[in-house]
Amino acid sequence: MLDLFADEAPWSEPLAPGAVVLRRLAREKSAELLAAVEQVAAISPFRQMVTPGGYTMSVAMTNCGPLGWSTDRHGYRYSPIDPLSGKPWPLMPDCFLALAQDAASRAGYPDFQPDACLINRYQPGAKLSLHQDKDEACLNAPIVSVSLGLPATFQFGGLTRSARLQKIFLEHGDVVVWGGESRLFYHAILPLKAGHHPQVGAWRYNLTFRRAAQ
Repeated sequence: MLDLFADEAPWSEPLAPGAVVLRRLAREKSAELLAAVEQVAAISPFRQMVTPGGYTMSVAMTNCGPLGWSTDRHGYRYSPIDPLSGKPWPLMPDCFLALAQDAASRAGYPDFQPDACLINRYQPGAKLSLHQDKDEACLNAPIVSVSLGLPATFQFGGLTRSARLQKIFLEHGDVVVWGGESRLFYHAILPLKAGHHPQVGAWRYNLTFRRAAQ
């Protein structure tokens, strides 16, 4: 396990053209990030959304920032309004924005201006099926994905569902950034294994930053 090297400074691992894993980048900031997640969820609670096909997602979600992603039987969309509360999504915390911009810059994407942060909460058994992030109007900006809590196995493929999948073990504080040639690569999270994290307990949180509007 990567925790054998827990005292190492953050390091970078190439993943694909335009994609990189920034190990440990968010670890020192994790307490502040988790506190901010709680503040967001107090305004816009986590919920398990329903896909257009009627499938209830195993991952619970909420959003912050000018735009938030949601899904229901009518389709996928970005909107400034939380459909659960009828009010704007919570503001993106400063610590979220700073981390997203730092990670993007380290990965070769300066001047990243995310306008949406989708927050996923995984319990044991929860997963995210193979998909592309393609609902955004702006596909020139990267995706920045931050892992907090229990470890998970991230699958990263190619431009088709049938492309070979890499399996990347992600731990607390790891950040994945992909854009450019990899921006529309398929990816997934395998079912979360049960465990206990000293800061997060039996959960995994994922912060996914995007530029949704042009």
